[in-house]
Amino acid sequence: MQETTTLSPDQIKELLKNPLLITRELNNRSLYHFLEYFWPVVSAHTFTPNWHIKYLCDELEAVAQRVGNRQPKLHDVLINISPGSTKTIMCSIMFPAWCWTKWHWMRFITASYSSQLSLESADYCRDLIKSQQFREVYPDIMIKEDKDVKSNYKIVKTVTGAGGVHRRGLQLAGGGRYSTSVGGTLTGFHGDILIWDDPLKPDEAVSDIGLANANRWIEQTLSTRKTDKEVSVIIGIMQRLSQNDCSGYILDKQKENIKHICIPGEIRNFKKMLNPPELAQFYIDDLFDPKRMSWKVLKDMEADLGQYGFAGQIGQDPTPPGGGMFKVDRFTIMTQYPMRNEIMHSIRAWDKAGTQDAGDYTVGCKMSKLTGNRILVEDIVRGRWATQERERIIRSVAEADGPYVEIWLEQEPGSSGKDSAEATIRNLVGYRAFAEKSTGDKEFRADPYSVQVNNGGVFLMQGAWNLPYLQELRYFPHSTHKDQTDSSSLAFNKLTNKRLARRVT
Repeated sequence: MQETTTLSPDQIKELLKNPLLITRELNNRSLYHFLEYFWPVVSAHTFTPNWHIKYLCDELEAVAQRVGNRQPKLHDVLINISPGSTKTIMCSIMFPAWCWTKWHWMRFITASYSSQLSLESADYCRDLIKSQQFREVYPDIMIKEDKDVKSNYKIVKTVTGAGGVHRRGLQLAGGGRYSTSVGGTLTGFHGDILIWDDPLKPDEAVSDIGLANANRWIEQTLSTRKTDKEVSVIIGIMQRLSQNDCSGYILDKQKENIKHICIPGEIRNFKKMLNPPELAQFYIDDLFDPKRMSWKVLKDMEADLGQYGFAGQIGQDPTPPGGGMFKVDRFTIMTQYPMRNEIMHSIRAWDKAGTQDAGDYTVGCKMSKLTGNRILVEDIVRGRWATQERERIIRSVAEADGPYVEIWLEQEPGSSGKDSAEATIRNLVGYRAFAEKSTGDKEFRADPYSVQVNNGGVFLMQGAWNLPYLQELRYFPHSTHKDQTDSSSLAFNKLTNKRLARRVT
């Protein structure tokens, strides 16, 4: 946090003559005041204050103050916080601009998972500095005319003469901002403060290759781009996406020079993640921000994100759900088949076992979407069959279901999985049949379906298959077999057009 500055009587008189000088002085003393004052320049939405914004502004100020004084850093900073919390405006847009008004020489490197996202933040920051409102308060800070592109711009400070009159031509070379994507080139660029903000795409969070590439770039490339190894600071900010995302990778190393700030969206279920723990005093009804994220909003987000996504992005605890993922008592048994006009769309999804003697089953789940956003599991076909017999049964089930039922197959990885899926689709000529490559682990794929089940939105057509179906889901993912869950998850995700990797901004 900024140290308090005592003003002389002459300075106070000068400030009273020019209200903009008062604004400048208040901004100098507070990043939070700076953010609130210039908010309308970068956002069309009304500024919504909350305790976390002031808290994080104070943390950023403390880091910048040490860099500005050329003092050895105390730590790098890692911030985990829920989406929609003003984190990007605060850290990637306002913070660099505020620093330049005090230390015009500071150099920044900023990165996000895509160059487009990184350049968007850089552009907002550049527009702020060029705005009339900024120029009124800081006429001496500007962007160098011949070095003014979104990806790489430089700051200059105009020297003023006696009485505050600008002396033309006297400009002090300043710092600047270089923006890139995580994984992008940084050759020839160094920074006093290095910021990565949302370093992963959601689909990369379920990809071992995507995770490894992002983690390697942050550790081996970005960390080598410090202007001064003792002074320069790295600030990382993101919502958690997986156990092995960039935050998890850094925390697993248990470095002593990392200050970890973790602010989950609610602490009724995720209090263990809160860091530092004393921040609990600011939560209201266990919510970190009741205006932005009420319990109703969080419930809607859980339905959209699934349990796994919600635990990561809101709870900052991306731990795969354990046993009890499905609350099977929430199913409703339907004894009378719905009227035809109540059925909006039907899918039969198949999860095929490799061989007749394998422990796994081949399972075909028929699921329908009914009016009123109800989901009905109509039927489960399950057995262990040799390849030829399996294909015959899949064909006969399609004939019994009729042409209005769409068919989906889970395609296993590799060429053999592709060949098997193509063979089944050829066997189903005359029917609408498609293959889906499996992505992520089984818990991740089952997550959207489990949320709907747990909220009482799924019905089961009464049948002999009910008991083994409920037993498997009750203990999933620790159940002996997972085939019924896999086929149900595929059917549900296709029936509802669920995208398995989502990010809320």
